[in-house]
Order: sequence, then structure tokens, then C-alpha cells
Amino acid sequence: MAHLNMFAFGIYPYIAIAIMVIGSWIRYDREQYTWKTSSSQLLEKKQLRLGSIPFHIGILGIFLGHFFGLLMPKEIWHLLGITAQMKQMIAVGAGGLFGLICFFGLTVLIKRRLGNPRIRATSNTMDIVILLLLYAQLILGLLSITVSLGHMDGAEMLKLMAWAQNTVTFNSVAAVEAISNVHWIFKMHVFLGMTLFVVFPFSRLVHMLSVPVQYVRRQHQIVRQRFVR
Repeated sequence: MAHLNMFAFGIYPYIAIAIMVIGSWIRYDREQYTWKTSSSQLLEKKQLRLGSIPFHIGILGIFLGHFFGLLMPKEIWHLLGITAQMKQMIAVGAGGLFGLICFFGLTVLIKRRLGNPRIRATSNTMDIVILLLLYAQLILGLLSITVSLGHMDGAEMLKLMAWAQNTVTFNSVAAVEAISNVHWIFKMHVFLGMTLFVVFPFSRLVHMLSVPVQYVRRQHQIVRQRFVR
């Protein structure tokens, strides 16, 4: 079991991040025409709008919550007057809210992707796989909230923070020690999250790395209304 934990939470994260970074770099360098969302808006708009907006609101909230919640040292939280118990209450409340918003949007998008014959015909295998992986990850995250409600002392949350921060600082031994005794749902959630990094460069998720900053500094387009004589 110790060797499995070392691979899954001490070695696999670095493999996953390396694949994401190198794979995305190669794809952008060699296949820039595939670096897009491949939107199916022209085929169907109503369900896309219904699902896409809550999905993106939810996923952004979840991402920011995980980023600051896991990587911000506990000493900073204490300086702000936020104890581990308070932080866990915030995580459960905010994570549950954004998780349910994201769950609704993603459910609509999956139903649309699999249920609409036109969109299904234009979808490749990775389009469906990435949606199902995100769905599984989201369900695990929501289930982890029920586990957190069983003990609101913040102990397992501190262990997950220690894992993330030690992973970032390349202290894999301490990272594995921190996460080895947490609930299996948290372990599955972390492992599947690393797996999303692995499939990232091979999916449409790469559009997350493209921020359209050129739109901010480009010249305005002049659009004149056409009058019918």
C-alpha cells in the first residue's frame, strides 16, 4: 500500500503535470488549428446556453477555491483570523454551491452532447471522454462534502493542503505522508484530478490556456448601418 501511495500521490502528479505542459506545448507548436473549443453553437444554441453558462461559472468558482484553498499556507489563513474549522465551513459552503451549479450545467451539456444526433455525429471520442471525466470528478467532489460534514475539525483538509503544498515544493515524501491516511474519496478525487492533467493536451480543454488579450488593445472596428433606399 505504501508503494501504491507513493506512485499515485508522490510520482504520478509530476508525470501528469509534465504530460500536460509538454503535450500542450507540442500541440500548440505543431497543430495550432486544433487549438480551439470546436464550438457546436451553430448546430444548437438553446441547450448550449442553458448548460454552458452555469458550467463555466461553477468550474471557475471550483478552480479558484481549490487553488487558494490548497496552496495558500495555513499561517496566512490564521493571520486573517480564519481557523481550520472556519475554513472547512467556507470550503463546504462555497464548494457545494459552485459544485451544484457546475453539476447542473454539465448535466445539460452531457445530455446535449449524447442526445442530439447532429452534435453526437460531430463529436469525437475525446469530446465525450473529457465530459464524462469531468462529471465523475465533480460527483466525487460533491460526495467528499458529505464526508467533510461528518468531521468539521478541518483535519483532513489540512492534510490535503499539506499534500498540495509539498507537491509544489517537490517534497514528495512529505506529500505522501500527509495524504496517506485521508478518506478514500479524497484520494480518488485527487488521483482523477491528476488524470485530467494527463488528458488535457489531447482535448479541447487547451482553450483554457488561450486568453484573448489582443482584444483589449486592438483597434475598434467601425460598423456602419446599411440604409435601404
